[in-house]
Amino acid sequence: MLYIRDLTKIFAPGTPNEHTALDHLDLTLEPGEFVTVIGSNGAGKSTLFSAIGGSFWPDSGSIFLDGKNITYDPEHKRASQIGRLFQDPMKGTAPHMTIEENLALSYSRSQRRGLRMAVCKKDRNFFRESLAEFGMGLEDRMDAKVGLLSGGQRQALTLLMSTIVPPKLLLLDEHTAALDPATAEKVMDITNNIVRKNRLTTLMITHNIQSALTCGSRTIMMDSGKIILDLSGQEREQMTVTGLMELYSAKQHKTLDNDRMLLL
Repeated sequence: MLYIRDLTKIFAPGTPNEHTALDHLDLTLEPGEFVTVIGSNGAGKSTLFSAIGGSFWPDSGSIFLDGKNITYDPEHKRASQIGRLFQDPMKGTAPHMTIEENLALSYSRSQRRGLRMAVCKKDRNFFRESLAEFGMGLEDRMDAKVGLLSGGQRQALTLLMSTIVPPKLLLLDEHTAALDPATAEKVMDITNNIVRKNRLTTLMITHNIQSALTCGSRTIMMDSGKIILDLSGQEREQMTVTGLMELYSAKQHKTLDNDRMLLL
């Protein structure tokens, strides 16, 4: 499904600020696989997501999605195939438009029917049924401006907008990090349900190590633009937070940066 080989990205090359963000990175995801991504600040996690999403082109290497080389496809061309959520709940929605209007635009764009505001009864019922599954009461607020929603409600809406027509790949870039613990847990439950229901191939960045070891079926750790650990199966099931940190220290000969890494 997702096939990445020898991916390299160097920022400010040839200057004192030169930084290798991705260092000949290799990664393969099978269809329907849910992989969590962890690593200290500057490990290259978000840079990897930006390369996959088309925010910039890599210096070398290739990215294949569902058998097609998308390495140099423009970002807008990938948008119909790749859903992406960011840490900031304000991204991904139009705050001055209603919940229904946001969903209608996302749905029509994903269906390649051209952007349109008119919503037929069938689509409206579909939106209501989809929102009702969240248990947040959003199905009764379809005419509310999105800017009036809480961060958790807005992130849940963005998640639905990104998956209302199931994408080939879903990228979750710390999408619960800005939420309070209870709301983050709720949004994470919604995420797991949507991924499971639609069998979405998913990559999720998180700084919560415990969550990284329990969500999905595989965990990768990045450092200095490389994947240094790749855990799945029994090895992942038996891994503890302490064990993972010790494994990192033994492999990299340094202590994992805990400034933003959450142990629980």
